[in-house]
Amino acid sequence: MHVVIFGRPGCPYCVRAKQLSEQLEEKRDDFSFRYVDIHEEGITKADLSKSVGKPVETVPQIFIDKQPIGGCTDFEAYVRENNLL
Repeated sequence: MHVVIFGRPGCPYCVRAKQLSEQLEEKRDDFSFRYVDIHEEGITKADLSKSVGKPVETVPQIFIDKQPIGGCTDFEAYVRENNLL
């Protein structure tokens, strides 16, 4: 499973999603992730909206195996529901 987190500096939910991904990467051989700083990369919310397929108002925006799943709380729920930790 590969996760991509699109976030921004100073965002507590982005930090939580990144920390959860670091825990998963430590505990699982089948997990990897990439964190993308949208400010550093010049990515706008409009750009993210195109990738997600609906308007994006918040970050992080998280993709699992290229499929958008939502934000941090959606990611946490996915991890719980699938017993990944």
